[in-house]
Parts: sequence; structure tokens; C-alpha cells
Amino acid sequence: MFQPLALQPLAPTDSTDIMAIANNPVLWICVAGVFGVIIIQSVIFMNAARRAAPSVDMSTQDIKTSFRSGAVSAIGPSLAVSLVAIALLGLFGAPAVLSRIGLIGSAAYDVSAAGIAAGSMGAKLGDASYTQSVFAVAFFAMSIGGAMWMLATLILTPLLRKGDAKIRSINPAAMAIVPAAALIGAFSCLGLTELPKSGIHVLSFIVSAAVMGTCLLLAKKLGKSWLREWGLGISIVIGLAAAYLAAGA
Repeated sequence: MFQPLALQPLAPTDSTDIMAIANNPVLWICVAGVFGVIIIQSVIFMNAARRAAPSVDMSTQDIKTSFRSGAVSAIGPSLAVSLVAIALLGLFGAPAVLSRIGLIGSAAYDVSAAGIAAGSMGAKLGDASYTQSVFAVAFFAMSIGGAMWMLATLILTPLLRKGDAKIRSINPAAMAIVPAAALIGAFSCLGLTELPKSGIHVLSFIVSAAVMGTCLLLAKKLGKSWLREWGLGISIVIGLAAAYLAAGA
């Protein structure tokens, strides 16, 4: 006789068959909910941008260009995330990877959090000690960490907005410089931390930077704005290709 999912007996928690619970239908339903929320948020933000555009002298064409630039710029990072996600499917299952690393998570953080959680139970990810109980604890650690990031954003964003308004009232030019400097600093830190790992990392960094600089220079000299839009994606792909060729050599 058919039993509701909630009443079905669970597999032994000391089983190493992680996929038996990692692909549970309940988790797929949760992932669908996360996708739904993100899609709704995206539509809300796009509509808000269109409504606010006239107040900052943005034309319809400017809005289309900004949306297209954002979409193109997301291609390169998305490729890197996809490669990491595929590699982790066998470890965490599709629902966990989609809800964490594929959408709102960081591969480095989530793997570290899962590893620490597993270690607290005397287990290690991927080996014979990685049981269903360990997976449940690891997945919880990954999820609760992501939830705290979202909660911090919800709390801190209004506070930062007040600070932004105050700085603009004192020196409007500062808020044109500070965000750009913050982005440059963030990306520089992310890139520079990779350099000590190997010569291939250095090569990939230099090639990517050179390609991005070339795209920006050509966009300015030739008046081809699409080069500026595609620059990030092109530099990432060529950087990956250089790293692959160097590793093969």
C-alpha cells in the first residue's frame, strides 16, 4: 500500500548511499521554490530599473544595453560555477548543488563548511565515513551559512543606504569613486590570492588581464561598445584556454 513520503521509513543513517537522500523529491521541491523566488526578484528588479530610468536620464536603449551587458558579463563566471557544480554533483547531489553553489552560494565556502561539519562528526567528505547522517549535517551547515549571508544583507542594506545618502549630501563625487575602488580592490584580492598557487595560475591571471585590457582599449579606439560588454566573458574563456594549454604542456 502506498505511504505518504513523510511516513515512509528512512534508510539507515549509517548508509553511504548518499544519492538515496540527496535526490529526495522534497529537496527538488525546495530547489524549485528557490528558483521561483529568484525569478520573481529578477522581474521586480528589472521593472524597478525601468521605472527609475527616466529620473537618471537613461533612455530605453541605455536600459537594454545595461541588461545585455549584465547578461554577457555573467556568462564567464557562470561557466566557472558550472564546472565546479558538475564536479560536486557526486558528492552532494543535484538539489544541494543547485540550491547552494548553482544559485546563491560560494563553492569555496560551501565545500569548506561541509568539510568542517563532516570533520566534527569524525568523517571526511567522499570516503567510507561519509554517511547519510554526515551528509545531512554537512548540507545543514552549508544552508545555514548561506541563510546568514542573506539575513545580513537584509539587515545591513538599509543601514548602508543611509550612509550612502549622507556621503552624497557631503561629497557626491565620493560615491562615484568609492564603488569603483571597492570593485577594483575586491577583484584584485580575489586574483592575487591565486597567484602563489602555481605558474599556471600566474599565466592565466596575466593572459586574462591582458585580454580584458585589450578589449577595453579596442572598444574605446574603434567605438565598438560590444567589446566592452563581452570583454569579461572573452577574457575568462581565453584565460581558461591558456591555463588548459599550459597544463597540457
